[in-house]
Amino acid sequence: MRKQSNRMYKIDEQLKEEISKIISLEMKNPHLTGMVSVTHVKTTPDLRYAQVFVSMIGEKDRKENLKILKQSSGYIRSEIAHRINLRITPEIVFVFDDSIEYGERIDNILNKISEDRKSMEKSFKNFGENDQ
Repeated sequence: MRKQSNRMYKIDEQLKEEISKIISLEMKNPHLTGMVSVTHVKTTPDLRYAQVFVSMIGEKDRKENLKILKQSSGYIRSEIAHRINLRITPEIVFVFDDSIEYGERIDNILNKISEDRKSMEKSFKNFGENDQ
């Protein structure tokens, strides 16, 4: 895997910022539920395609939201063409980013382990006191 160049990083970050603004402030689709945030953008080196990773909080139907975003990708792409000076405006492909949910699951597991450890320490402490 090649290291991303500084130029590509800047383009990805600019796309991320502009797409976030368009989705949160300008899209007026009442069927888009919950809060949609752009977590990461990965553009191909030839600038033909941009994978836009989105996470959703409070959504009713994740698949429906992704479908709405995919249907709106033409509008978003045209807005990007007006805002960012690129020779080629990339075709936008939305992908659900489950890293937030994954991190939350890991956090819950770690909390449960911590609670179990505390309860075991407490029971061992009580066990030692009963022996004396």
